[in-house]
Amino acid sequence: MKVSVLGAGTWGTALTILLSNNGHEVTLWSKLEREVEALKKDRFHVPNLPEAVLPENVHVTADLKEALLSPELVVFAVASPYVRATAKEAAPFVKKGQIIVNVGKGIEEATLDTLTDILKEEIKDADVAVMSGPSHAEEVSRGIPTTCVVGAETKATASIIQDAFMSETFRVYTSPDIIGIELGGSLKNVIALAAGIADGLGFGDNTKAALMTRGIAEISRLGIKMGGKLETFAGLSGVGDLFVTCMSKHSRNRNAGYYIGTGMTMQEAMDEVKQVVEGVYSAKAALKLARKYDVQMPIVEQINLVLFENKSAKAAVTDLLLRDKTMENNSLEW
Repeated sequence: MKVSVLGAGTWGTALTILLSNNGHEVTLWSKLEREVEALKKDRFHVPNLPEAVLPENVHVTADLKEALLSPELVVFAVASPYVRATAKEAAPFVKKGQIIVNVGKGIEEATLDTLTDILKEEIKDADVAVMSGPSHAEEVSRGIPTTCVVGAETKATASIIQDAFMSETFRVYTSPDIIGIELGGSLKNVIALAAGIADGLGFGDNTKAALMTRGIAEISRLGIKMGGKLETFAGLSGVGDLFVTCMSKHSRNRNAGYYIGTGMTMQEAMDEVKQVVEGVYSAKAALKLARKYDVQMPIVEQINLVLFENKSAKAAVTDLLLRDKTMENNSLEW
């Protein structure tokens, strides 16, 4: 296939390597001229993917019109704060019925739109899908076995994307639950901040396990209210992605949380990570969604207080532990 990957960050670069190794003709686009020139010259992404070499047959460009000339598949690997602007810019060059798979994770704070919502709104008549799961770019780029799930409007579209990405090291499942996949991938970043904060405070495995377990409960409650399926939140884009993002040394959200737990401000932590920390951008949106759908999300509430209202991380953990007594699952009967 002819495939265009929009976004030459770590994830876009890793997927470009995967797709090229699968035999596809890949064009990698970046808006940043300096990034394009560096990738053309060095063929690897410094400093975040130093071991991952970009194949010589990958075409790298800063010309969006050129990147969208005639691809069979467009991979949208743009960081969430820039998805709408990039989609607006790309729209005039996208053909009707174009398959676009979003691989970014986030919720737009101002509108509460998911990234696929934004793509559908800005690029009319495109066939928009999503791919998510426990998949750090640092490992995918090196061929470490990984699994993801693709959500699409039709089984046919999901199968096309599945076939494009599948390899002996990258297994892809399919699902009709686009909203569930999107929410799992976006909201787990907020919980990962909490897990990192717990690490930064010097707490142990018990604390992190509690945050992860109660975190997926919060994500599931909201997701089901918004039309997602429980099975999705128990799957790769829910529990799977939450686990890897809360536990991994590669997780920018967990690492940013860690720095906050040690006493840094939100901005200092983001500067230290040196990459887009999606959970910071999704935290306010998650809280707004919780209020809109009348869903209790105490971890999300406390993270917002820590990030944006200068509440101490330790006080936030204490307040979570001292909440009113309740059942673990209100749907169970004695």
